[in-house]
Amino acid sequence: MVALRKCLVANRGEIAVRIIRACHELGMQAVAVYSEVDANACHVQLADEAHPIGAASPTQSYLNASKLIEVAFTSSCDCLHPGYGFLSENEDFAAAVVAAGLTWVGPGADAIRLMGVKTEARALMEKAGVPLVPGFQSDTASDAEFIAAAEYIGFPVMVKAAGGGGGKGIRVVYAPDELPQALAGARAEAQKAFNDPRVFLERYIQTARHIEIQVLADAHGNTVHLFERECSAQRRHQKIIEESPSPLLDAETRQRMGKAAVEAARAVGYVNAGTVEFIATPSGEFYFLEMNTRLQVEHPVTELVTGFDLVKLQFRVASGETLPFTQADLQQRGHAIECRVYAEDSHNNFLPAVGPLLRFIPPDGPGIRVDSGVQSGDEITIHYDPMIAKIIVYDTNRAAAIERMMYALGQTVILGTITNLPFLRTLLVHPVFLAGDLDTGFIDAHLNDLLPPDEAPPDAVLIAVALSERTIGAGLKPTRTQTDGDTYSPWERADGFRLGAGKIG
Repeated sequence: MVALRKCLVANRGEIAVRIIRACHELGMQAVAVYSEVDANACHVQLADEAHPIGAASPTQSYLNASKLIEVAFTSSCDCLHPGYGFLSENEDFAAAVVAAGLTWVGPGADAIRLMGVKTEARALMEKAGVPLVPGFQSDTASDAEFIAAAEYIGFPVMVKAAGGGGGKGIRVVYAPDELPQALAGARAEAQKAFNDPRVFLERYIQTARHIEIQVLADAHGNTVHLFERECSAQRRHQKIIEESPSPLLDAETRQRMGKAAVEAARAVGYVNAGTVEFIATPSGEFYFLEMNTRLQVEHPVTELVTGFDLVKLQFRVASGETLPFTQADLQQRGHAIECRVYAEDSHNNFLPAVGPLLRFIPPDGPGIRVDSGVQSGDEITIHYDPMIAKIIVYDTNRAAAIERMMYALGQTVILGTITNLPFLRTLLVHPVFLAGDLDTGFIDAHLNDLLPPDEAPPDAVLIAVALSERTIGAGLKPTRTQTDGDTYSPWERADGFRLGAGKIG
């Protein structure tokens, strides 16, 4: 085993805070890095030491692999944790960290590479006997051959990028004459986002549910799953609410899905924490979607229903320890729900709302956990994901957990920026969500019902914000980001802006 003493946390925001706290609990020192706009960020204040790494743009700071490794050396770190997003699923970075003599707290570069290309992952999963959505993949097929394959699979089909994820390079096609244009558009988008124009086809499951299985493996051949999380409440393939257990799964389906996830992890020689994602049908069929070779944003949900700290386990596995439990030791208790609180305008196509965070008071109380990397006085900028906090609750059953979450959201105070808090509260009490019958199209299908009234805040709130604005000296008007004079949505970027948005580089 390797005794890990000091970790370079190669990330920012709430996940950097989360990793730093785990380091301290393990008796390790944590070194933070920061861009020029993050000099006073929470993760910088919490770390034992912190080092500047460049300008605000992720490409000049948090995506600067050589600079990160340099800081790890100059600060005498013996390991590096990449968190999620940014370089967490970059096989070249993982390999470079190891080549530099540091311990990489995550899966090996080979596993990242194998799972990073969707067509290769599908072929590997098929060989391992993991259920796959019917599909077609070829690097040389003509449009006519793609059309023939789609007709065999059955419309509607999805055109998907081979080299990435996060919703990039995806088109849904309902008829043969639509396919050539969809192929061209998906290829162009995939080339821009992933520098890889290859695409493949999958049958489009119209009432799909997004269910993922948390896996954990050590270097001694032990692999387990820590049950499922349901992530069907999403927009633009971005998860909004996650929960465990899934309202869909019975014990037998849960066992089969967990076994398939373990087989998927073993097929790539996986070590450390990861997530195998499936799409499932209302009848209980499920199919492999992809594997995220990193810690997930929604990992606290699993921690609450299993009682295990996944980040601390990541460090223990990376140091060479054996898993402290077997599959038979693991149990799923109670119900946990996570809501992602964003600075965004639900009445303006959910565009990020940048500006000052004049006041942030998170909720507190039994069964309530808040993971956040911001505090009152911080700025929500155009450069990074606008998530303010993850609010996670735990209770004995799903109904009680929803009730507790409604209380927690109601106790959350955020002044100075528009947030999705009203949208989350409306979503949680929608009859479809309450019944647990949602699928990945739920939000889009019911969007008009889910958008709360766009009402002006009370005068007292406006006065409080105005006074705070004078103190902090910042404007309140949310703005959109621009490039070359054109307004666009930063959700469409593939530069590390969005958490968990697929592989960069």
